[in-house]
Amino acid sequence: MTLHVFNPEHDIALASNLPNFTAPRAARGLRSDLGYIPVLWAEDGDAVLVDDAAYAERQMEDLSKSLDVVLPNVRFVTKALLRNLKLSSISPWGWDKTLCCELCRNGVSAGLCLSQSELAIIRALSHRELGAKLLAELRVEGTVGESVVCHDEDDVIRYLEDHEQIVAKAPWSSSGRGVRMVRIGDYESKLKGWVKNMLKQQGALVAEPYYNKVKDFGMEFFSDGNGTLIFCGLSLFRTEQSAYAGSIIAPEQVKQSLISRYISVDLLKDIKGKIQVVLAQWLKGKYKGPLGVDMMIVKDYLAGGYFLHPCVEVNLRRTMGHVALSISSIVADAKMVMQIETDNVFKLKIQML
Repeated sequence: MTLHVFNPEHDIALASNLPNFTAPRAARGLRSDLGYIPVLWAEDGDAVLVDDAAYAERQMEDLSKSLDVVLPNVRFVTKALLRNLKLSSISPWGWDKTLCCELCRNGVSAGLCLSQSELAIIRALSHRELGAKLLAELRVEGTVGESVVCHDEDDVIRYLEDHEQIVAKAPWSSSGRGVRMVRIGDYESKLKGWVKNMLKQQGALVAEPYYNKVKDFGMEFFSDGNGTLIFCGLSLFRTEQSAYAGSIIAPEQVKQSLISRYISVDLLKDIKGKIQVVLAQWLKGKYKGPLGVDMMIVKDYLAGGYFLHPCVEVNLRRTMGHVALSISSIVADAKMVMQIETDNVFKLKIQML
């Protein structure tokens, strides 16, 4: 039996790097309200950790009806029942120290969790520096993008003076919380305090030029941990203030066609191949599990035309893109929009296109 855990506070937990920490209220609500969604990729007989089993059952029934499919027969369990389960493996949204401590406190064998050294490796790889390194490897004709790691405020100021408008990112952050855009004249009033605070808390910042984004998308993968990166599919999503806002669920050829309005299919295939070679080797022996590489289409008014930014960031965890792909795998030729809405509670809303 595999235990699935939806822990969307994962990125914030990486930032804290503590065995115990209290996630922000929104993150706690998201986990509680949507804890059932691993049913989309679980298998018959698996268990899914939730706060309220009866609520999760009702939400699964509603999801099954909205998709018109029979979902896997899983067991929804609360923390109080964990010590009674005969588990063979654990499949979380993302691995971090907080989750491992939470599971072990509630009776899960430490042998099923990652070791402290394995967790340290995943946290180091989850630093946004990995995305900056990958971006440098992916720069070919038809692409744009640069990203640098700043270790002190002087580094940030120099980069801002060189580019006049930049995006600064905390090494570990979630849902746009650690991302700031600023123009050179606004630094003192809008960014200085945040920069100093992030440098003190996380030791560095990642800075990049501001780009005229036209479309968000990504590529979703699975690392087998042995040097192979399996391509799962494209992810077309939209963001609002750098936070996830929704995804398109559609066959691969449809998603590819939408992106090919701006860039060539050959360029997409070239970038995918490079990621599968470079990132697979970097992760060999270090990370096994789902991951995503976020990208964007950029319009360059000076050069004229559209360009691919091949690596905005690397998410070393499951993503909402993986969720969308899970739905595509169980609903034949699906053409839908998936969103997370909130009105007192978070809801996974899926509508036909």
